[in-house]
Amino acid sequence: MIEQTLSIIKPDAVERNLENKIKSFFKAKNLKILKSKKVQITKEEATEFYKEHQTKPFYQNLCNYLSSGPIVVMILEGEKAISINREIMGATDPLKAEEGTLRKIYGISIDKNSVHGSDGLESAKTGIGFFFDK
Repeated sequence: MIEQTLSIIKPDAVERNLENKIKSFFKAKNLKILKSKKVQITKEEATEFYKEHQTKPFYQNLCNYLSSGPIVVMILEGEKAISINREIMGATDPLKAEEGTLRKIYGISIDKNSVHGSDGLESAKTGIGFFFDK
C-alpha cells in the first residue's frame, strides 16, 4: 500500500550538516521525498507536536530539544513508507539500534538520535498536517 509519512531530521543532525546523507537513505529504499523544508519551531509548537507524550518523564526534554535548533521536516511517500522509514531509523536508543540504521550511524544519544518518524497512519496524517497544512 502506498503511504505517506512524516520524517524529521532533528537539530543534532542538522547542526552536523547530515541532511543529504540522511535523505539518501530514504531514496535508496524507494521512498520519494514529496516535500521538504527547514524550519525552527518554538517550545510551544514542540509541546503541541509531542502532546501524546505529555505524561511521560522525557516529555519536557524532548520538547526543549526539538525546539533547540533548525529541523528538516519531510513528507515521504512509497510502498509501506511508515514501516520502511521506521526500519531505516532503527531503535530510539542508538546503542540498541541495528547496524546500518540512521540512529546507529548518526545518533549521539537516546535524546539526540538524529531522526523522528511517524509510528502509524494516524500520527503520519497528524504530523504532516502539523508541519505542512499551516
